[in-house]
Amino acid sequence: MKPKIKLLSWEILIAAHAGCMRQVENLRSQRVPAYGAGKLADWQLHIEGVLGEYALSKYLNIRWEGKGKLRAPDVGPVDVRTRSKHNYELILHKEDEDDRQFWLLTGTNGEYIVHGYILGSDGKREEYWKDPAGGRPAYFVPQDKLTLE
Repeated sequence: MKPKIKLLSWEILIAAHAGCMRQVENLRSQRVPAYGAGKLADWQLHIEGVLGEYALSKYLNIRWEGKGKLRAPDVGPVDVRTRSKHNYELILHKEDEDDRQFWLLTGTNGEYIVHGYILGSDGKREEYWKDPAGGRPAYFVPQDKLTLE
């Protein structure tokens, strides 16, 4: 059974505020969404991403740093990929750090399942390279290749 994390209302509020801060900073700096994500879900992506980070910090018992810094690890020394549907795979990009753990959490609105992690170098395998959305290729690591240990 995979671990489930449910954030409390006050945790959702704090994390959502950090997601809003990230989006406002992006607007101020005129940053465009990475990897062709488009601008229609900027706010949602930032807020859900930060909620996933907060949830993983609870799971790993690592202090969450808040809004964070651009390009720095999300939680302590690791990164988090938060995806909305529980059957989704972990997304990695060529630019992702090879020696960093990438964790997959799925869910929305403060309720997440922790699927595990993989090192960036181990997840960048040719057989994982896909382009399901069209024009946004990346590595899509199957959940059964992730570990919780």
